[in-house]
Amino acid sequence: MANGTLYICPTPIGNLEDITIRTLNVLNKVDLIAAEDTRHTIKLLNHYEIKKPLTSYHEHNKWEKGKFLLEKLEAGENIALVSDAGMPGISDPGEDLIREAILKKIEVIVLPGSTASITALLLSGFPTGKFVFEGFLPSNKKDRKKELERLKNEERTIILYEAPHRLMDLLKDMCEVLGNRRISISRELTKIHEETFRGTIEEGIEKYRENRKGEFVIVVEGGKAEKEVPLLDIPIKEHIKLYMENGFSKKEAIKKVSKDRDIPKNQVYKESIDL
Repeated sequence: MANGTLYICPTPIGNLEDITIRTLNVLNKVDLIAAEDTRHTIKLLNHYEIKKPLTSYHEHNKWEKGKFLLEKLEAGENIALVSDAGMPGISDPGEDLIREAILKKIEVIVLPGSTASITALLLSGFPTGKFVFEGFLPSNKKDRKKELERLKNEERTIILYEAPHRLMDLLKDMCEVLGNRRISISRELTKIHEETFRGTIEEGIEKYRENRKGEFVIVVEGGKAEKEVPLLDIPIKEHIKLYMENGFSKKEAIKKVSKDRDIPKNQVYKESIDL
């Protein structure tokens, strides 16, 4: 018996109308739909009057349920994989099922559709020719800052995801490690209360200090290439300006110059008064 096909079906990230005719046709014809949250997906299926068997497939059952789904596929059944919103496999356990299906020579077909990362990237106004998607950074502060250190010299536009309850921690760590760089923060994409904030990291911290509802996509301006200049051979004032041009606040720049030159911060501060 021939294997079935695994269809990767993107679902709307907010507005239920953002789904393709092809996706609806696939959902109507498959034998089984594997959903991140069946309670969420049933609303979409009911809206389009699709009546197909549903099973859950999420982070906490992905190994046991993944084995079950692969057995179904090897038995010739066709399965659609959907997430709560957007493209399955992007920052969710769908990537594991896709990888295992490919290893077992099961046909995988990915349907095009909406994804929050690209939508937010376009809304940011930052360069789109080259970008890097980092998804969710670690929730542990030490590990998160380590990842940000790795990204500090990244010149491409950076896309991040974050949950509401961790947004402040992420923004504060970003400001400390990356400097007060320009960012774009999008929430509730394609929904009634869709919002995109554009400004600096410090302004973002102030704006979302209280109101942090919805899932967030943070787009960060890429870092500027550091100029090949022997820092200790240039005037202190130019040294400070160089750091400020790379996104650091005046206070942070003074601290870094003091450390670079091994001189007191008050000596550096005197040189920065008119900057």
